[in-house]
Amino acid sequence: MKKNIFILFFLGIISFASCSFTDKKFEYTGDKEKLLMEIIQYMVSRGHYDQQPLDDAYSKRVFKGYIQYLDPQKRYFIQEDIDEFKKSETKLDDDLKKMDISFFTLTYNRLRQRIEEANKLSQELLKEKYEFTKNETIDLDYEKIPYTKNKKQLRERWRKLIKYSILSNLIIKQKEEQDKKEKDANYTPKGDKELTAEAVEATQKAFEEMFVSYKDLTSDDWFGIYLNSYVEATDPHSSYMAPDIKERFDRDISGKFEGIGAVLQKKSDGIRISDIIMGGPVWKGKLLEVGDMILKVGQGSKDPVDVIGMRLEDAVKLIKGKKGTEVRLTVKRVDGSIQVVSIKRDVVEIEETFAKSAIIKQGNHTYGIINLPSFYVNFNNTRERNSASDMALEIAKLKKQNVDGLIVDLRNNGGGSLSKVVEIAGLFIKEGPVVQVRDAERNIQVLSDTDSSTQWDKPLVILINELSASASEILAAAMQDYGRAIIIGSKQSYGKGTVQELIDLNREIRNSSLGDLGAIKLTRQKFYRINGGSTQLKGVNSDVVIPDRYQYIKVGEREMENPMPWDEIPKANYTRWSENQNFPTAIANSKKRIEEGALFKLIDENARWVQKQRDENTYSLEYNAYKKQIDESEAMIKKFKQLTEYKSSLQFSSLPSEEEKAKENEDVKIRRDRWHENLQKDIYVEEAVEVLNDLVK
Repeated sequence: MKKNIFILFFLGIISFASCSFTDKKFEYTGDKEKLLMEIIQYMVSRGHYDQQPLDDAYSKRVFKGYIQYLDPQKRYFIQEDIDEFKKSETKLDDDLKKMDISFFTLTYNRLRQRIEEANKLSQELLKEKYEFTKNETIDLDYEKIPYTKNKKQLRERWRKLIKYSILSNLIIKQKEEQDKKEKDANYTPKGDKELTAEAVEATQKAFEEMFVSYKDLTSDDWFGIYLNSYVEATDPHSSYMAPDIKERFDRDISGKFEGIGAVLQKKSDGIRISDIIMGGPVWKGKLLEVGDMILKVGQGSKDPVDVIGMRLEDAVKLIKGKKGTEVRLTVKRVDGSIQVVSIKRDVVEIEETFAKSAIIKQGNHTYGIINLPSFYVNFNNTRERNSASDMALEIAKLKKQNVDGLIVDLRNNGGGSLSKVVEIAGLFIKEGPVVQVRDAERNIQVLSDTDSSTQWDKPLVILINELSASASEILAAAMQDYGRAIIIGSKQSYGKGTVQELIDLNREIRNSSLGDLGAIKLTRQKFYRINGGSTQLKGVNSDVVIPDRYQYIKVGEREMENPMPWDEIPKANYTRWSENQNFPTAIANSKKRIEEGALFKLIDENARWVQKQRDENTYSLEYNAYKKQIDESEAMIKKFKQLTEYKSSLQFSSLPSEEEKAKENEDVKIRRDRWHENLQKDIYVEEAVEVLNDLVK
């Protein structure tokens, strides 16, 4: 299955509404699963942009996606399980119509059985003694390796997985001891026998925690995955969101939530604090630290609840709560002491999800850079902080510093609100169309900036990469079509040209006594550039292509399952920006610098090596051969180290308002200084500045 892990972070383009394509209300008759099946059948067959028939071809897509979700690494099911499941491969469309969940029940019960068998098997295998002298290999290409034919072969697969984990842990621990010796000549490294025992212990702990996380998943969790397979079979960006996933989505796209301001991680002995969010109650009061374990949770003066062994999601629900309320945590500190910590919950804003800017100095020129991580908005309260108002504010602050040009960094920006991207585009152009949107009935709507004023009319450069998607592509495409900005970055952006509507399922039920049913994110529209072309699959092509270490890795919409096709519509009426006479010269000069630059050539070489590493999925389980593979990789990493050590001569500083914040807040200063250090090492930003130099001339 060609699914990229980065897609998990993509917001896409989202509009929020009740089910706008129908007035139908669904009746709850006491069976929650059948109700959800009925809703999804209706949404998929009647509401999707491409209303595809619920036939055998659709059923096969559902089947393929669902089985891959259940056992992506092929370490639980054996071939006879798959053969049994395949009897239903062309019947899942009929099951959806009949609201029949028997296939889910079969697969869920079988998976639970196989996971428990694997848990016992791993415990047995971890007791065995492993020698790393035998010449054998392990293949980790999970897409291509077959399911094992029987339990004997499955045992062998698990044996190799455990052996590989121990071996890799051993090599890592040996390297750590070597590093300690290099730093301290008096240090006595641990022997291989002791390190091997530690490697076995680390592997055992990792597998224990993996099976604990499986035990945390309920029938409802797995049923959510089953429902999602029906929705995802229409296109890669439609999905069913179970309540907890919907809650995380709301947080990610708004950049805020109510709670204590700590990131939690499930461990076998409790809930671990894995990160502290700047600005939250925990951070402000210095109440907890990374590594602390939460043992019990109490609401105000009420008796605490033991969370050891509890599902992480359930523990999080106990810890989170409304602003101003109190939660009392019984915590085992890093030093082993047990304390009760009282925390007053508050609104937590995740600063790194918001737009931020810096001043760039190069010779006599002063430029500005704005990093926009997403097109964020709070759908429940559009008056709150959002990407468009923040961008306008950052531009206003940069203008006060008399910057000569502006860089907008959209790298890794996965999208967000459609309305906000139109507003942001309007900051850079006089009134005119920004994007065209076509709905399921093939009606075309042109979304335009209607404000004739332009907040920024000086030179503009936009940075993109392969992970700039959706709303990012709309902004980059519009600026390119207008001739308003030079686009610098990867050969093409992600290639997501669809708009999803977020449908709250709780609004679709009549007389429901159920709890939260979650939501469906459904593709309802496609968007098109104002020149008529779609960004679907093709993305946005950069005016200046810069080598990227990931450029040869398969990333993008074209690598996803069930992508929608590229097409085009008539172009909109728009007038190109007239003050772009220096564009051809700036683009030509940039291409020449990149072609001749030694560092860019090294980046391209690095990219080819990264591709080779990604394609290499077979590893030796013999110590010397495996160590040779690792040593060769480390030698190449050292060769490319100069890419990470590179520093430009550019000078970066915060805006005056940020400087004031940094004086009062050490964490703000640390984060901003770190960002500036990374910018100084960023050859792509440096090239963007060189392009601005030509545009300013």
